[in-house]
Amino acid sequence: MAFLKTQERTKERFSLLLLDLEEYYFEHHTAYHVTTSSKKERKVRGSFKVCSRSVIFDPEDLAEPILKLFHLYLIVHSYYLFNCSRCSLFISFQVIYIKEGNVIAPYRNERVSQPNLNRGSPRILHRASCLDKLGDQTAMIAANLQSRLARSSFDKNCFQSVAEKPHMECAVEMVMPLVSNPGHVCITDESLYFQPLNGYPEQVIPIKLHSVRRIYKRRHGLRPLGLEVFCTENDFCSDIYLKFYKTADRDEIYYYIATFLENHVTEHTAESYMLQWQRGHLSNYQYLLHLNNLADRSCNDLSQYPVFPWVVDDYTSVRLDLSNAATFRDLSKPVGALNKERLDQLLARYRGMPEPRFMYGSHYSSPGYVLFYLVRVAPEHMLCLQTGRYDHADRMFNNIGDTWKNCLEGATDFKELIPEFYGNDCGFLENKLRLGLGRKQNGSLVGDVVLPPWASDTRDFLQKHRTALESQYVSEHLHEWIDLVFGFRQRGSEALAAHNVFHPLTYEGGIDCDSIEDPDQRIAMLTQILEFGQTPTQLFTIPHPQRITPRFQNITRSPSSNSPVTSQSEDSSFEDLTEESRKLAWANMGNLTPISSHKIHKDNDKALIIFNLYVPSLLFLPDTTLKMFSKELKDFQRSMSFSNMALSSCLMLADGKTAVCSSWDNNVYFYSVPFGRRQDTLMGHDDAISQMCWFDDRLYTASWDSTVKVWQCAAEGSNHKRSQFQLLAELEHDAGVNTIGLNPAGTLLVSGCKDGAVTIWDTSSYGTLQQVHCHTGTIHHVAFSPDSRHVLSVGADSCMKVTDVQTGMVISTVKAVEEQRCFCWDGNSVLCGGRSGDLLLWDLLSNTVTQRIPAHSGAVTAMWMSELCSTVITGGEDRQIIFWKLQS
Repeated sequence: MAFLKTQERTKERFSLLLLDLEEYYFEHHTAYHVTTSSKKERKVRGSFKVCSRSVIFDPEDLAEPILKLFHLYLIVHSYYLFNCSRCSLFISFQVIYIKEGNVIAPYRNERVSQPNLNRGSPRILHRASCLDKLGDQTAMIAANLQSRLARSSFDKNCFQSVAEKPHMECAVEMVMPLVSNPGHVCITDESLYFQPLNGYPEQVIPIKLHSVRRIYKRRHGLRPLGLEVFCTENDFCSDIYLKFYKTADRDEIYYYIATFLENHVTEHTAESYMLQWQRGHLSNYQYLLHLNNLADRSCNDLSQYPVFPWVVDDYTSVRLDLSNAATFRDLSKPVGALNKERLDQLLARYRGMPEPRFMYGSHYSSPGYVLFYLVRVAPEHMLCLQTGRYDHADRMFNNIGDTWKNCLEGATDFKELIPEFYGNDCGFLENKLRLGLGRKQNGSLVGDVVLPPWASDTRDFLQKHRTALESQYVSEHLHEWIDLVFGFRQRGSEALAAHNVFHPLTYEGGIDCDSIEDPDQRIAMLTQILEFGQTPTQLFTIPHPQRITPRFQNITRSPSSNSPVTSQSEDSSFEDLTEESRKLAWANMGNLTPISSHKIHKDNDKALIIFNLYVPSLLFLPDTTLKMFSKELKDFQRSMSFSNMALSSCLMLADGKTAVCSSWDNNVYFYSVPFGRRQDTLMGHDDAISQMCWFDDRLYTASWDSTVKVWQCAAEGSNHKRSQFQLLAELEHDAGVNTIGLNPAGTLLVSGCKDGAVTIWDTSSYGTLQQVHCHTGTIHHVAFSPDSRHVLSVGADSCMKVTDVQTGMVISTVKAVEEQRCFCWDGNSVLCGGRSGDLLLWDLLSNTVTQRIPAHSGAVTAMWMSELCSTVITGGEDRQIIFWKLQS
């Protein structure tokens, strides 16, 4: 856990958690604590810590308590004597005893009445503590800190290699839960180093750049000053969190590391993680961790600790029934809106409240809530937060079911959960440290957390709770909770409609603390914000897409159902086998091998080549001529010229006897293969026809006249002459339509325009479902994924965009090194052809090229793939067609 990471670096009893919030530890000296009585003098050796608001004596004898004395009360006297190199003779009106008997327990305060003689304390710090205003005290301490940092620098003798070349160094603070430690950061061509000003917990903390996997800019104290570095892929605990004094310094080191990582680590966005989650490559748990990281949530900042949802609503049953929807919490509502009676009371108060209004007086995540859950593994953090005390025994985290009940019924309790509830470490539920957390009103001591009846022990609870998080129901509804916390229902009118309105100070940009001139007010405001909790950075501004769940899984909606979670249809066995074959083929797509190539035109004109396949012929459209190629004879069989203008698209109808061609002369031509002649002509548009699609006797034609037309085509006579063309719909666009595509079921149509817009249409109503301007130039090709959940588009801006059909959100953007013209894809991987003539195999989940296959000497303009992905045919501006076979 994050709270144990720093403590693992040192075995000292002393911890920065012994300091007050916003206090700094500067230096230490060897000292003796001397007490005198009428009989004898007692002397205890230890370490004397000079801090910004206090001094701390840490004795070597573990049986002795740690003593903390505030600068404000330090005076000369013989009752407490510290002999050290720089300070001598201290007494305090108030002495705090910590870890008496080496036991973590609430602090004991002792007040001593003595004359006020202000001598012997570190002068500047003592003067600061005597100032009346908190803002003046803070300013004087900050000036002292900056002076100490300016007088010191990073010790380059700490480099791990003599060949390292330093890039830059500057003053920073290492941020840990509730505390921070000042020092210097130095970055070289090999490593990132942090050297604490006080040598705690180590003289230097090194991080090799080649071991870094993720870096994030952070807002700390509402200012863009933080930088967090991870050397792991999925762990939510970072290796170091630094707070800079200047945003420019933070950004320079960030971009230096990012540049170093360009060839080692793929940078992920919320959209790229979304695509991986949607397609099942990330679990719900992993996805939520990534979203928290991207939204500035950090385990080192308790005011912005990762937030996870309550997902289970049943903490009383003996058996946890994950096939029953009633077992789960309604994820479409914030915690405060789950109880209608309480919500009505909150809304009544909200309506009578002056501006700025808010529905909830507390947040769903705050330092107090985090430590409420983690007090058993982080007791010193709780004592630090609450000035040396635990909470009242009856208000502590005693029972999971009672905690959930209070979240539903309490007037001010709206908290969500933390990642530990879905992890593997059950220590936070057990009082392994045997802490004295108090005695409840019923006389029982606070011990282990009481579990629901359906959990046999803490490990069983975590396992079942994690299973609930990954269940079918949560997978289908998690996007609704993401909309509330990270998405479009986080703020504004949508938040109001969802009853998701918190205090304005909790939102990013809610207030500019630097604009508050009064230092006391500024510090008070900042303290309030940090302790109250903060809303995550908003990641999505439109509805979050739903997760794609397996077809064979089903969940009952009846509260009394006991049916199993999953069931599989016998009729799907063949389909599953075919799908498995496709997956296997795409996994081996890098083994694509050319088996033959053919020149289809004698001249060197770079006309577009488009083809469609139906056994036993291939159709090609170089310039104005339709050419048919026999696969068996491996030769051209016939050609047909329909117009003096270039043909743009062709397809073979299901009967295998009719070819359809479109032309730049605005017409569509029907060609009889058996009779070798033109059957009919459809004069359909006012400008060139760019592409056609066919499904169930319906012809879809796209044109540069900014329309897509839908035709009902009926056959007449024995020669299959097509003379009936009924216009069913005309789909208007704002620019010329360059490409269209149908989903496998024929229920959706996608069009791509010259202005970069992708439009998705419902073919039953011919209404617009989504319109997204996702490219900055002409769109060359669009196509649905096999499951119809996503649309992939490529354009003249060299970008590949994945758009979610349900929400219209662009969930992945890949910037290619060259313009791509055509592609085939399975939803995860893309085989595409671009200007260089090579075929590129892209992994959309990682945004990387996994294979580059040399193909044509000119741009690849067309591509076709067989149903089981075993055969690929490509055409290019070099007038070549190449047949490819997938080698096993």
